[in-house]
Amino acid sequence: MGLVNLTQMESGQSGEVVEIQGGFGITRKLESMGIRVGKQIVKVSGLFLRGPVTVKVGNTQLSMGHGMAAKIIVEV
Repeated sequence: MGLVNLTQMESGQSGEVVEIQGGFGITRKLESMGIRVGKQIVKVSGLFLRGPVTVKVGNTQLSMGHGMAAKIIVEV
């Protein structure tokens, strides 16, 4: 399908993280959550119009804000 950011994915869709668009701080924070380039990620849910986004990485489910999710580029 191509490259999309996490907010553009449909619920239940999965893909591989190919890029994190942001500075050192956000990259470091996402890595501490287990989200890094090369990892498989599944979007569990996301609210329409800038709500929080819930994802599953491995066996861990986490939520993040819309702005942070928009910086994660995924190949679906």
